[in-house]
Amino acid sequence: MKSTETLAVEADAGTQPHAAPHRTRIKLCGLSKPEDVSLAIDLGADAIGLVFYPPSPRSVSVAQAVELVHDVPPFVSVVGLFVNATQDWIREVASNVGLTLLQFHGDETAEQCESLAGVAGLPWLRALRVAADTQPADLVKSALNYSAASGLLLDTHVEGYGGGGKVFDWSLIPAELARRAVLSGGLNAQNVSDAIHRVRPYAVDVSSGIEVPGARGVKDHARMAAFVRAVRAADAE
Repeated sequence: MKSTETLAVEADAGTQPHAAPHRTRIKLCGLSKPEDVSLAIDLGADAIGLVFYPPSPRSVSVAQAVELVHDVPPFVSVVGLFVNATQDWIREVASNVGLTLLQFHGDETAEQCESLAGVAGLPWLRALRVAADTQPADLVKSALNYSAASGLLLDTHVEGYGGGGKVFDWSLIPAELARRAVLSGGLNAQNVSDAIHRVRPYAVDVSSGIEVPGARGVKDHARMAAFVRAVRAADAE
């Protein structure tokens, strides 16, 4: 028979809150069709990404973007991706499209990011391109340089500005940086679980990994669903 003290301890333990499992946030990027956005929302994506960089095959116009965000519900972030954009372009997009976050994916300095974000009156992410010769200290230095950013998106250094479907060496990411990082670069349903277990990022970002093979910018709904399932399964483990 258990003692009164033992029962009291067990009862008290039963009332203590347990730490909730980590939930990796998901951003599905480069969406360009209303049905893609609708599916992303139905799948429970935390954010959708719209590309406002005309040279990209995933780029959308202001008019397209207005249609895409029309039925986005509260608490789903709409992220606008820009590459070396002018203040006028940022102002035009932000004044017409219901963005909640800016993502700078070009060669913008910290000062330029802050200035452009000020035009839109929105928080911002900075994409850092991780090359083969990048060192952990380089990422820490960049994080300090862009300390005003809401977060850092870590992508693979490729020719151009992202969307190349290439994975970089995740071991380069310092643990203290991973906690606020959005991991990108070559992610798909097959490797995202490993990425989450190894890096423990705050969020993951996918674009080419949810597209029809060989058709840049064309989203594959089965791959979108498989990616979200893989992230949730990794969290559950």
